[in-house]
Amino acid sequence: MCGIAALQLRNPGLHAHMGSLLSSMMCQIVDRGPDSAGLAVYNTPGLVSPGQATLSLLGKEQGAALADIETSLARLLPDAASTRVQVVGDTTLVSSAVETPLLMKAVKEALPKSTIIGRGEHVAVMKSVGHPMEIAAEHGLENMAGSQGLSHTRMATESAVTAGGSHPFSVADDLCLVHNGSFSNHATIRRELKRRGVVFDSDNDTEVGARFIASRLEQGDDLETALINLGKVFDGFYTLVVTTADSMAVVRDPIACKPAIIAETDDYVAMASEYRALASLPRIDNARIFEPEPGKVYTWSL
Repeated sequence: MCGIAALQLRNPGLHAHMGSLLSSMMCQIVDRGPDSAGLAVYNTPGLVSPGQATLSLLGKEQGAALADIETSLARLLPDAASTRVQVVGDTTLVSSAVETPLLMKAVKEALPKSTIIGRGEHVAVMKSVGHPMEIAAEHGLENMAGSQGLSHTRMATESAVTAGGSHPFSVADDLCLVHNGSFSNHATIRRELKRRGVVFDSDNDTEVGARFIASRLEQGDDLETALINLGKVFDGFYTLVVTTADSMAVVRDPIACKPAIIAETDDYVAMASEYRALASLPRIDNARIFEPEPGKVYTWSL
Protein backbone atom coordinates (compact mmCIF):
# COMPACT_ATOMS: atom_id res chain seq x y z
CA MET A 1 0.00 0.00 0.00
CA CYS A 2 2.36 2.71 -1.24
CA GLY A 3 1.51 6.35 -1.87
CA ILE A 4 2.06 8.38 -5.02
CA ALA A 5 1.88 12.13 -5.57
CA ALA A 6 2.81 13.66 -8.93
CA LEU A 7 2.53 17.18 -10.28
CA GLN A 8 3.07 18.67 -13.74
CA LEU A 9 2.92 22.48 -13.89
CA ARG A 10 1.59 23.87 -17.17
CA ASN A 11 1.67 27.45 -15.89
CA PRO A 12 5.29 28.71 -15.59
CA GLY A 13 4.06 31.14 -12.96
CA LEU A 14 3.63 28.18 -10.60
CA HIS A 15 7.14 26.78 -11.09
CA ALA A 16 8.44 28.67 -8.06
CA HIS A 17 5.88 26.83 -5.91
CA MET A 18 6.48 23.30 -7.22
CA GLY A 19 8.23 22.08 -4.08
CA SER A 20 5.73 23.50 -1.63
CA LEU A 21 2.80 22.09 -3.61
CA LEU A 22 4.37 18.65 -3.92
CA SER A 23 5.34 18.66 -0.26
CA SER A 24 1.75 19.38 0.77
CA MET A 25 0.54 16.53 -1.45
CA MET A 26 3.15 14.15 -0.09
CA CYS A 27 2.19 14.96 3.49
CA GLN A 28 -1.25 13.45 2.89
CA ILE A 29 0.02 10.06 1.70
CA VAL A 30 2.59 9.35 4.44
CA ASP A 31 0.46 6.70 6.12
CA ARG A 32 0.37 4.74 2.86
CA GLY A 33 4.13 4.22 2.96
CA PRO A 34 5.93 5.06 6.20
CA ASP A 35 9.22 3.17 5.76
CA SER A 36 11.02 5.11 2.99
CA ALA A 37 10.44 7.68 0.28
CA GLY A 38 11.76 9.14 -2.93
CA LEU A 39 11.52 12.30 -5.00
CA ALA A 40 12.15 13.31 -8.57
CA VAL A 41 12.17 17.00 -9.47
CA TYR A 42 12.55 18.48 -12.93
CA ASN A 43 14.32 21.66 -14.01
CA THR A 44 15.09 22.68 -10.44
CA PRO A 45 17.65 25.53 -10.30
CA GLY A 46 20.71 24.64 -8.29
CA LEU A 47 20.25 20.91 -8.83
CA VAL A 48 20.34 20.64 -12.63
CA SER A 49 21.51 23.03 -15.35
CA PRO A 50 20.72 23.28 -19.08
CA GLY A 51 23.42 21.73 -21.20
CA GLN A 52 24.77 19.58 -18.37
CA ALA A 53 24.23 15.94 -17.51
CA THR A 54 23.40 15.29 -13.87
CA LEU A 55 23.76 11.99 -12.04
CA SER A 56 22.06 11.33 -8.72
CA LEU A 57 24.06 8.97 -6.51
CA LEU A 58 22.56 7.03 -3.63
CA GLY A 59 23.78 8.36 -0.28
CA LYS A 60 25.72 11.41 0.85
CA GLU A 61 28.84 9.39 1.67
CA GLN A 62 30.73 8.28 -1.43
CA GLY A 63 33.98 7.27 0.25
CA ALA A 64 35.87 10.47 -0.55
CA ALA A 65 35.67 14.20 0.07
CA LEU A 66 33.73 16.23 -2.50
CA ALA A 67 36.85 18.10 -3.59
CA ASP A 68 38.69 14.81 -4.14
CA ILE A 69 35.79 13.43 -6.18
CA GLU A 70 35.78 16.55 -8.36
CA THR A 71 39.54 16.23 -8.88
CA SER A 72 39.24 12.57 -9.86
CA LEU A 73 36.44 13.29 -12.31
CA ALA A 74 38.33 16.25 -13.80
CA ARG A 75 41.13 13.87 -14.78
CA LEU A 76 38.65 11.61 -16.57
CA LEU A 77 36.57 14.24 -18.35
CA PRO A 78 37.33 16.95 -20.93
CA ASP A 79 38.93 20.15 -19.60
CA ALA A 80 35.81 22.21 -20.42
CA ALA A 81 33.43 19.85 -18.61
CA SER A 82 33.05 22.10 -15.52
CA THR A 83 32.24 19.23 -13.20
CA ARG A 84 30.45 19.94 -9.91
CA VAL A 85 29.71 17.59 -6.99
CA GLN A 86 27.26 18.51 -4.25
CA VAL A 87 25.39 16.81 -1.43
CA VAL A 88 21.65 17.42 -1.08
CA GLY A 89 20.17 15.67 1.94
CA ASP A 90 21.04 12.00 1.61
CA THR A 91 21.91 12.28 -2.09
CA THR A 92 25.07 13.17 -4.01
CA LEU A 93 24.62 15.03 -7.30
CA VAL A 94 27.32 15.09 -9.98
CA SER A 95 26.91 17.53 -12.89
CA SER A 96 29.12 18.09 -15.91
CA ALA A 97 28.86 19.58 -19.39
CA VAL A 98 29.21 16.21 -21.12
CA GLU A 99 26.86 13.52 -22.41
CA THR A 100 25.31 11.27 -19.78
CA PRO A 101 27.10 8.04 -20.86
CA LEU A 102 30.52 9.71 -20.59
CA LEU A 103 29.73 11.07 -17.13
CA MET A 104 28.43 7.68 -16.01
CA LYS A 105 31.63 5.99 -17.21
CA ALA A 106 33.78 8.53 -15.34
CA VAL A 107 31.76 8.19 -12.12
CA LYS A 108 31.92 4.40 -12.25
CA GLU A 109 35.71 4.60 -12.65
CA ALA A 110 36.20 7.22 -9.93
CA LEU A 111 33.55 5.81 -7.56
CA PRO A 112 33.18 2.10 -8.36
CA LYS A 113 30.94 1.44 -5.36
CA SER A 114 28.47 4.20 -6.18
CA THR A 115 24.86 3.52 -7.18
CA ILE A 116 23.34 5.82 -9.78
CA ILE A 117 19.67 6.45 -8.99
CA GLY A 118 18.96 9.26 -11.47
CA ARG A 119 20.36 10.60 -14.72
CA GLY A 120 19.69 13.17 -17.40
CA GLU A 121 19.79 16.89 -18.10
CA HIS A 122 16.52 17.78 -16.40
CA VAL A 123 15.91 15.50 -13.39
CA ALA A 124 17.34 15.11 -9.91
CA VAL A 125 16.35 11.97 -7.99
CA MET A 126 16.56 11.70 -4.20
CA LYS A 127 15.56 8.82 -1.94
CA SER A 128 16.23 7.45 1.51
CA VAL A 129 14.91 5.29 4.33
CA GLY A 130 12.82 6.82 7.10
CA HIS A 131 9.74 8.97 7.58
CA PRO A 132 8.78 10.46 4.21
CA MET A 133 8.32 14.02 5.46
CA GLU A 134 11.69 13.92 7.22
CA ILE A 135 13.24 12.79 3.95
CA ALA A 136 11.48 15.61 2.08
CA ALA A 137 12.68 18.15 4.66
CA GLU A 138 16.24 16.81 4.63
CA HIS A 139 16.38 17.35 0.87
CA GLY A 140 14.72 20.77 1.03
CA LEU A 141 11.73 19.87 -1.13
CA GLU A 142 9.47 22.64 0.12
CA ASN A 143 11.77 25.36 -1.22
CA MET A 144 12.42 23.79 -4.63
CA ALA A 145 11.22 25.28 -7.88
CA GLY A 146 10.63 23.22 -11.01
CA SER A 147 8.35 22.19 -13.85
CA GLN A 148 7.39 18.73 -12.54
CA GLY A 149 7.65 16.73 -9.36
CA LEU A 150 7.11 13.10 -8.48
CA SER A 151 7.06 11.53 -5.01
CA HIS A 152 6.54 8.09 -3.53
CA THR A 153 6.04 6.85 0.01
CA ARG A 154 6.85 3.18 0.30
CA MET A 155 5.45 0.26 2.23
CA ALA A 156 7.79 -2.53 1.14
CA THR A 157 6.20 -5.79 -0.02
CA GLU A 158 8.36 -7.34 -2.74
CA SER A 159 11.84 -6.47 -1.42
CA ALA A 160 13.65 -5.22 1.67
CA VAL A 161 13.38 -1.73 3.15
CA THR A 162 16.45 -0.07 1.67
CA ALA A 163 17.17 3.29 0.10
CA GLY A 164 18.07 1.51 -3.13
CA GLY A 165 14.68 -0.22 -3.16
CA SER A 166 12.81 3.05 -2.77
CA HIS A 167 11.07 4.68 -5.72
CA PRO A 168 11.35 6.40 -8.14
CA PHE A 169 13.46 4.26 -10.42
CA SER A 170 15.33 6.27 -13.04
CA VAL A 171 17.10 3.99 -15.52
CA ALA A 172 17.32 6.21 -18.62
CA ASP A 173 17.83 9.91 -19.21
CA ASP A 174 15.11 11.94 -17.45
CA LEU A 175 12.86 8.87 -17.14
CA CYS A 176 11.34 8.05 -13.72
CA LEU A 177 8.78 5.50 -12.59
CA VAL A 178 6.88 5.05 -9.32
CA HIS A 179 4.58 2.16 -8.52
CA ASN A 180 1.83 1.29 -6.08
CA GLY A 181 1.20 -2.44 -6.13
CA SER A 182 3.20 -5.46 -7.18
CA PHE A 183 4.14 -7.32 -10.34
CA SER A 184 3.58 -11.04 -9.90
CA ASN A 185 5.75 -12.14 -12.85
CA HIS A 186 8.63 -9.71 -12.41
CA ALA A 187 11.22 -12.48 -11.89
CA THR A 188 10.46 -14.00 -15.29
CA ILE A 189 10.69 -10.63 -17.03
CA ARG A 190 13.88 -9.80 -15.14
CA ARG A 191 15.51 -12.98 -16.45
CA GLU A 192 14.48 -12.15 -20.01
CA LEU A 193 15.84 -8.60 -19.75
CA LYS A 194 19.10 -9.92 -18.27
CA ARG A 195 19.46 -12.25 -21.25
CA ARG A 196 19.30 -9.12 -23.43
CA GLY A 197 22.13 -7.55 -21.45
CA VAL A 198 20.11 -5.33 -19.10
CA VAL A 199 21.87 -4.74 -15.77
CA PHE A 200 19.87 -4.27 -12.54
CA ASP A 201 20.73 -2.31 -9.41
CA SER A 202 18.20 -3.84 -6.98
CA ASP A 203 15.87 -6.79 -6.43
CA ASN A 204 12.82 -4.51 -6.53
CA ASP A 205 9.98 -5.51 -8.85
CA THR A 206 9.44 -1.85 -9.78
CA GLU A 207 12.92 -1.64 -11.28
CA VAL A 208 11.89 -4.40 -13.68
CA GLY A 209 9.02 -2.22 -14.87
CA ALA A 210 11.32 0.77 -15.30
CA ARG A 211 13.90 -1.28 -17.22
CA PHE A 212 11.16 -2.70 -19.45
CA ILE A 213 9.85 0.79 -20.30
CA ALA A 214 13.37 2.07 -21.00
CA SER A 215 13.95 -0.92 -23.28
CA ARG A 216 10.73 -0.26 -25.18
CA LEU A 217 11.61 3.43 -25.61
CA GLU A 218 15.02 2.41 -26.98
CA GLN A 219 13.21 0.21 -29.51
CA GLY A 220 11.21 3.20 -30.75
CA ASP A 221 8.02 3.19 -28.66
CA ASP A 222 6.64 6.47 -27.48
CA LEU A 223 5.71 6.63 -23.80
CA GLU A 224 2.06 5.68 -24.32
CA THR A 225 2.95 2.69 -26.50
CA ALA A 226 5.61 1.54 -24.03
CA LEU A 227 3.02 1.46 -21.25
CA ILE A 228 0.51 -0.34 -23.44
CA ASN A 229 3.18 -2.98 -24.11
CA LEU A 230 3.92 -3.20 -20.39
CA GLY A 231 0.26 -4.01 -19.79
CA LYS A 232 0.50 -6.89 -22.26
CA VAL A 233 3.49 -8.46 -20.49
CA PHE A 234 3.23 -7.68 -16.75
CA ASP A 235 0.78 -9.37 -14.40
CA GLY A 236 -0.29 -7.97 -11.06
CA PHE A 237 -2.11 -5.09 -9.44
CA TYR A 238 -0.58 -1.67 -10.03
CA THR A 239 -0.88 2.03 -10.51
CA LEU A 240 2.13 3.53 -12.29
CA VAL A 241 3.23 7.11 -12.85
CA VAL A 242 6.02 7.69 -15.37
CA THR A 243 7.68 11.04 -16.03
CA THR A 244 10.11 12.27 -18.66
CA ALA A 245 11.68 15.67 -19.27
CA ASP A 246 8.43 17.05 -20.70
CA SER A 247 5.69 14.49 -20.05
CA MET A 248 3.80 12.54 -17.43
CA ALA A 249 1.81 9.32 -17.79
CA VAL A 250 -0.54 7.35 -15.53
CA VAL A 251 -1.82 3.81 -15.98
CA ARG A 252 -3.65 1.31 -13.78
CA ASP A 253 -3.91 -2.44 -14.22
CA PRO A 254 -6.96 -3.83 -16.06
CA ILE A 255 -8.80 -4.45 -12.78
CA ALA A 256 -7.84 -1.04 -11.32
CA CYS A 257 -7.20 -2.59 -7.93
CA LYS A 258 -4.93 0.21 -6.71
CA PRO A 259 -6.36 3.70 -6.12
CA ALA A 260 -5.59 6.78 -8.18
CA ILE A 261 -7.22 10.13 -8.70
CA ILE A 262 -6.34 12.93 -11.12
CA ALA A 263 -7.01 16.68 -11.06
CA GLU A 264 -6.53 18.64 -14.26
CA THR A 265 -6.72 22.41 -14.85
CA ASP A 266 -5.21 24.84 -17.35
CA ASP A 267 -2.42 25.40 -14.79
CA TYR A 268 -1.48 21.86 -13.79
CA VAL A 269 -2.09 18.13 -13.85
CA ALA A 270 -1.85 16.36 -10.50
CA MET A 271 -2.19 12.71 -9.60
CA ALA A 272 -2.34 11.13 -6.14
CA SER A 273 -3.30 7.90 -4.46
CA GLU A 274 -5.99 9.71 -2.46
CA TYR A 275 -8.12 12.81 -3.01
CA ARG A 276 -6.99 14.46 0.22
CA ALA A 277 -3.53 14.91 -1.36
CA LEU A 278 -5.15 17.10 -4.03
CA ALA A 279 -7.41 19.12 -1.78
CA SER A 280 -5.01 22.02 -1.11
CA LEU A 281 -3.93 22.59 -4.73
CA PRO A 282 -4.72 26.00 -6.29
CA ARG A 283 -8.29 26.34 -7.58
CA ILE A 284 -8.98 22.67 -6.97
CA ASP A 285 -12.69 23.47 -6.91
CA ASN A 286 -12.46 24.31 -10.63
CA ALA A 287 -10.43 21.25 -11.59
CA ARG A 288 -11.62 18.32 -13.65
CA ILE A 289 -11.29 15.49 -11.14
CA PHE A 290 -11.57 11.85 -12.17
CA GLU A 291 -10.35 8.32 -11.52
CA PRO A 292 -8.31 6.87 -14.40
CA GLU A 293 -10.08 4.02 -16.15
CA PRO A 294 -8.74 0.45 -15.82
CA GLY A 295 -5.95 -0.33 -18.28
CA LYS A 296 -6.09 3.06 -20.02
CA VAL A 297 -2.88 5.06 -20.47
CA TYR A 298 -3.16 8.79 -19.78
CA THR A 299 -0.40 11.13 -20.97
CA TRP A 300 0.23 14.87 -20.66
CA SER A 301 3.02 17.02 -22.10
CA LEU A 302 4.44 20.39 -21.17
